Amino acid sequence: MKARTRARAVALQALYEIDIVGHPPQLVINDRLADNDLGEKMAEFVRQITMGVYPIIAELDQFIAEHAPEWPLDQVAIVDRNILRIALWEFAVSENIPIKVAINEAVELAKVYGSDSSPRFINGVLGSLASRQNEIRQSLQHLHNPLS
Repeated sequence: MKARTRARAVALQALYEIDIVGHPPQLVINDRLADNDLGEKMAEFVRQITMGVYPIIAELDQFIAEHAPEWPLDQVAIVDRNILRIALWEFAVSENIPIKVAINEAVELAKVYGSDSSPRFINGVLGSLASRQNEIRQSLQHLHNPLS
């Protein structure tokens, strides 16, 4: 597994734990990083993803719910929900990851951590969200940049 993919997997594990048990994000990140030797650059990537996604989960979920109406978000598997959050944050908020890379990485995570149907579900929802990338980015921009 590539270094950035491994880092995304660690961020996914952290967000999963936060989602399930509500542990403090910084504590969870530190624990996950202690369990995974990623190096400082990839550890920082884990922090960026986790602390980028966590504060705006409700806003990310709102967009996800609009594009998966047949699946109420509380019925979407926790792993899938967090994979979608990470990818959406990457291509609509962080702006450092090309949309195709974010979607491909999300599908790869779904293959490893999700169910048999997860990759297709993740790809479909993200494909639909991708068509609204600019609109979503504008809507979430104020959350990413507190000075705006």
